Amino acid sequence: MNSMMQQTEQRLDTPAQLRQRLPLSTHLQQQINQQRHTIQQLVLGQDSRLLVVVGPCSVHDRESTLDYARKLATLQQQVADSLLLVMRVYIEKPRTCLGWKGLVNDPDRDGSSRLNEGLAVSRQLMRDVAALGLPVATEALNPHLAPYFDDLVSWYALGARTTESQTHREMASHLPGALGFKNGTDGSVDVAVHAIRAASQPQPITRINAAGQLMMCQAPGNPYGHLVLRGGHDGPNYQREDLLKASKALQTAGLNPRVMVDASHANCGKVAIRQREVLKNLGQQLQQGSPLLGVMLESFLVAGQQALTAESGVYGQSMTDPCMDWENTAESLHELALQVKMAASQPEPVLP
Repeated sequence: MNSMMQQTEQRLDTPAQLRQRLPLSTHLQQQINQQRHTIQQLVLGQDSRLLVVVGPCSVHDRESTLDYARKLATLQQQVADSLLLVMRVYIEKPRTCLGWKGLVNDPDRDGSSRLNEGLAVSRQLMRDVAALGLPVATEALNPHLAPYFDDLVSWYALGARTTESQTHREMASHLPGALGFKNGTDGSVDVAVHAIRAASQPQPITRINAAGQLMMCQAPGNPYGHLVLRGGHDGPNYQREDLLKASKALQTAGLNPRVMVDASHANCGKVAIRQREVLKNLGQQLQQGSPLLGVMLESFLVAGQQALTAESGVYGQSMTDPCMDWENTAESLHELALQVKMAASQPEPVLP
């Protein structure tokens, strides 16, 4: 066989083996369980704060990620009565075509695809972030990899490309945290509405267990799915009329009518600093009454993005989508926290 056609195989550690090498303390397990419960209560409207999922587009470097996490943990203390901050630790990246698939798949960013190393590095990083007191968010992309991290994650995203996938809907029905389902890349919410409903139902699924075996099991269904508006090919969908229309569609389907907004992607025209404008608009909407349950932001220490490279680059700058810098992130979240307080002090408006 031509060497160009040959495929290499790696024998991977099982989820149980990796958890044994990198275990969670009893205290950390209790913390994560409590954080999951808090997020679930917020999703259901039983906590008056806004959920904020914030952090790098994807993580590629341990030290800069933890520097960011320390700043976020300090900010959480300052806005704790208005916002619940959950840090993005996105270790997988979906790809329309070929490209870097994230820290877990290619930790050296050189095409060597050392998955065993990536699994360990990613689990260690999530554990370090959680140890700082922050809930962890990630995108659930590869169902085979989910069991390596599902004891660490408090909030999951299903992206615009995977929300329509039956396999991912089945995976979502078994995941332990709350789930944000993004609208389709065309801006339509119908696919996400169907996905939320499908994932909420008990159903038989196949999954990889902790021993690395493929199993048939009965998934309990996840009742904490919610819609995330991320814009589409026709532009943004974070205006008040967009939220009300989406909320109505959810209500008609018998689902949670509260809506989250992803301030990045099409909602900011892929210009990271415009996420501040999105947050300002959403804060103003709160004064009128809004079905908003939370926001997502792409943010890192340094603004912008840099080319993917295996060499050291700009410390704290994204190697995937451009991010907003820390200073603008902190300022915009302080402003949003004030808007939440102002809205809470007013009589609750009646939504149309």
